[in-house]
Formats: sequence, structure tokens, C-alpha cells
Amino acid sequence: MPITKNALIRLKYLDRLLSDRHHFYDRRTLWEKVNEMLNDAGFKQVTRRCIETDIIDLMDAPFNAPIEKYNKNGRECLRYERGFSIFKEELSWQERNLLSELLSTIGQFDGLDNFEWLDKFKVGLEIEDRKQVISFSNNPYLRNSNLLGTLFDMISNEVVIRLSYHSFTDATIRSIDFHPYLLKQYNERWFLLGAADSDKKILTFPLDRIDEVKALPEKKYAECTEDLAERFEDIVGVTLYEGRPIEHILCWVSDTSKGYVETKPIHGSYTVLKGDSELKLRNDYPQLEGGMFFTLDCIPNYELIRELCSYGKELLVLEPSSIQDEIYKRICEMNEKYSQLRT
Repeated sequence: MPITKNALIRLKYLDRLLSDRHHFYDRRTLWEKVNEMLNDAGFKQVTRRCIETDIIDLMDAPFNAPIEKYNKNGRECLRYERGFSIFKEELSWQERNLLSELLSTIGQFDGLDNFEWLDKFKVGLEIEDRKQVISFSNNPYLRNSNLLGTLFDMISNEVVIRLSYHSFTDATIRSIDFHPYLLKQYNERWFLLGAADSDKKILTFPLDRIDEVKALPEKKYAECTEDLAERFEDIVGVTLYEGRPIEHILCWVSDTSKGYVETKPIHGSYTVLKGDSELKLRNDYPQLEGGMFFTLDCIPNYELIRELCSYGKELLVLEPSSIQDEIYKRICEMNEKYSQLRT
């Protein structure tokens, strides 16, 4: 169960209702009551399906709530076994420290300005603020970081949205009806992944290219049918060119930079060549002294080329020629620009 803005609040309300031995709640009534509580507290209401999922999550680990079903006036009602509550047990000091750090970590991202519920939740559990022990890289000057909280809500509550956006090269504003699935950070920028309403094709939008977000609650939300984590297995960054094959890329990196490549591989497929494979390459490329040879197996994209170029003369692409040519072209263009400046 993902911990989202409304999830903890909904569980708290459901816990209160299911612990009540004086009233009778069927599934529809539970949904209506939770929405009343959310509305009174200033939070967005949710679908009945969302509450059904919450009930299932309560019955699963780690809560393992003993929810019993019984008949009342022809209705199937739900409640806890007597005396149970997921918020009743005392937290140990280790659990309090861990939960406090978790809440602080969630709340440190700029743009989550509607996460005031974190403070309310800490007060409710009597959790004190602690010094920060983990910090994520964050760009406070990133355009549209304030959209993070809004899009987080839309994804959590499965709401279709209408995106107005423009590209890097064209200021023309376009619109698309969109099913949002995932917020992903790469290189201190945020990206929104989801499916186009028209053909359900997976698309990626940088947040700094989005001009407006409008909720479309009347449209039925289509759940993601693929594992988005797998989408990033064969690429560096977030740009996936559909239909492009995986390339076997051979590189050499100097002694100066090989430590950086070893401790922070460019891609998960990173493999150092040793033994006979290395000896053959030493013979094929006698001009490359020291360093090490390694391979990558991934789909070439903009982010990969930029990452390979970032090492300058310390990293050379030996194969395939298509990637080598692309990098050589960039070097030539850069050299030309600098030559013009220095004349």
C-alpha cells in the first residue's frame, strides 16, 4: 500500500469506524462516512473503490486487521474484532524515531506545499521533530516544482487530468487528456509519466514544460497495464525511443576517471572487461594506455550521450560507430564555437 497524502488519514478514519461497536457500517456507509470526514478536514474525497482497496490493505500485512463480517438488517457490515485498533498500540522509541525521520524525509521536497497534514499527523502521534539525518538532492529553483503536490494528489486519487504544455523548441501551448501514473526524478528534474487518453500510449512530460493542470473527474481513470519500473531498465534517464534496439556499447575510461565509473556505473548493465577480452582490446587499441575497458547494453538516448560526454577526454566510446559519430559531432561543434570566441 503506497503511503500517500490521504492514505494515512483514510486509514485513521476507517480505523475509528471499524472500532465502533455501537453503529453498523456496510461498505457503502464506510465510504460515505470517510468522505464526510475528509471533507470536514479539508481533504479531497475519494472513490468507493479507493475505500475498498484501503479495507483490503488493512487486512494484509503489516496491519493484519481482524475484520469480521456480520449481517444487520439484510446488510453485510464490517467491524474489527473487539478491542482491536491499528492506532492503539504504543510505539517504541525506535519506531517513533524511524517514523519521525520518514515523515521529515517525505516533507523535505519543495513543491509539496499542501502536505501540512504531515505536521498534523506528527502532532496526533505525539512525535517530536528530530535533526535531519538524510538529505536528498533538490533544486529549489526548478520551474513548476509547486506542481509536485498537485500531481501527487491526482496520481494517488486516480484522477484523469488535462495537461497544457509546450516543448523546448516551440512555445505553442498544446493540451492533452492524460492518465497520470508516476512522478520520477532524474538529474534534479521531475518528470510526469502517464497514458494519453486517446490511445493509452505512455508519455513523459518534464514538469517545467507544463503550463496548466486541470482535473477531469468525469472521465474514467485507466490503470497502468505495464510495470513502469521495467520501462527504465534499458535506458539512462527517462527518454525511451519506442522501437529502438538495445546497443552493445564498448568504452574505455582513463585511470583518472575509472574510479567514478566503478562506484557510480552509468547503467545497470555496466560490465568491466578482464582476462582475454581485455588483452585483445589492449592489442587492438595500443594508443589507450592504462584505464579500463567496459561495456553497456542499453538503448541510446539523449541522456546516455550527455552522460558519456560529461567525462570529456577521460572516456572514449569505441563501439558502435553511430554513438562514436554522435559524440565526435558534438565535440567538433563545441570546438568550432570556442574557436570563434577565441579569435
